[in-house]
Amino acid sequence: MEPNFWHQLWKNNEIGFHQNAANSLLVDGFKKLSLAETARVFVPLCGKTRDISWLLGQGYCVVGVELSILAVEDLFVDLGVTPSISTVAGLKHFKAPNIDIFAGDIFDLQQRHLGPVDAIYDRAAVVALPAELRGRYAQHVAHISLEALQFVICFEYDQTLMQGPPFSIDRQELIRIYGERYQIEPLARRSVDGGLMGRVPAQEVVWQLK
Repeated sequence: MEPNFWHQLWKNNEIGFHQNAANSLLVDGFKKLSLAETARVFVPLCGKTRDISWLLGQGYCVVGVELSILAVEDLFVDLGVTPSISTVAGLKHFKAPNIDIFAGDIFDLQQRHLGPVDAIYDRAAVVALPAELRGRYAQHVAHISLEALQFVICFEYDQTLMQGPPFSIDRQELIRIYGERYQIEPLARRSVDGGLMGRVPAQEVVWQLK
């Protein structure tokens, strides 16, 4: 998708993908990664997800990147935190205790800006990208994170029944974009209540990439 597509969704508040509570697959499964209590978790294409509040509440530090500055501003309002704001390599850097969020294009974010991370939490990133962008995204995220462990939540459904995003991402697609760098293991699977976007039967699947 072009950046303007996402900017318009946030501007028009067309954010059906935003959940009002932390994702239960995150809550139930993230501890399986056995991270240190103060681990730094990278959340790509983070929006204003409530998952960040949950991660912070578990004692983790969070670093994220999000295209929409409106989403980032809303995130800090929801957290009840006033960040300091600076500009780093063309990205807006919102910083507060234990949290750094970069507003801008993820492909402009480099490892020296991101800093060290212990794990990546991807709930809404790879499923948001069309096939032609996924390989570039996967290589970039692996590179800037120094191939950090990943906890990835994907949807699987009949793509002919609905045009993404979110797109259907199965094991073979993960192998296509990540297989040269990661071992890919399933952690959990569940049916999406009421169907994806209330339209098509779907499964939500958690993968560990290491």
